[in-house]
Amino acid sequence: MDEALAAVAEHGDDAKLLAGGQSLLPLMKLRFAAPELIVDIGPLDELRYVRLDGDELAVGAMTRHHDLQHDAVLAEHAPVLAQVAASVGDPQIRHRGTIGGSLVHADPAADLPAAVLALDGTLIARGPSGERRIPAAEFFQGPFETPLAPEELLTEIRVPVQDGLGWGFEKFTRRALDWAIVGVVVAGRSVALVNMGGTPLRASAVEAALARGASAAEAASVAAEGTSPADEPHATVEYREHLARVLTERALVSAGVS
Repeated sequence: MDEALAAVAEHGDDAKLLAGGQSLLPLMKLRFAAPELIVDIGPLDELRYVRLDGDELAVGAMTRHHDLQHDAVLAEHAPVLAQVAASVGDPQIRHRGTIGGSLVHADPAADLPAAVLALDGTLIARGPSGERRIPAAEFFQGPFETPLAPEELLTEIRVPVQDGLGWGFEKFTRRALDWAIVGVVVAGRSVALVNMGGTPLRASAVEAALARGASAAEAASVAAEGTSPADEPHATVEYREHLARVLTERALVSAGVS
């Protein structure tokens, strides 16, 4: 890890970290990224783990989606994160992609950023100045934009244990392996939306309705409030807002909200 950090500190914006390659390589193929130096952190097994630490789960940033999907500790203490990881792409992607790479890429259509947001996660970054903790609510600043400096490395994700809390996950895609047109992650009474704005969003209107004692249907009816979904030929704003309401109700019911 120290060697990787030294390399990116020396080269700055001219260097890119390569984790699973599921985000960086497509960008390079499309000529959206052309780094002079690629630092392959794939061999950093020290950043590949899931472990229980008091009332938190610690997940190494290099942990692959497949490992999250099948991890017994995660299944017991934060099953929604395991379920979301199981829905990412296909087996080839899940065997290569990493949770850290997905979070740092900060694609608003990605599932894992919304899951970590719903779980009130904290992201731990390390750089030349040491280590810092960034709440998930502050980490996603815009499409593909985070507060990480070029010389920083995301090392760990921490989420509170969810023992005894209900959860739900729903997403709608055109084809099985596509990005979600809309997705919803529910963890307890926290609700996050996928692809309803330039970042993953907390459905604050839904959470407020639940706090007032609203039913799943009543809370879901306001799921689109405060969102700014893209208007595209295959999914208009109205269509996405409709999906947000329908999927939120389903996810809430799955989480045990009647």
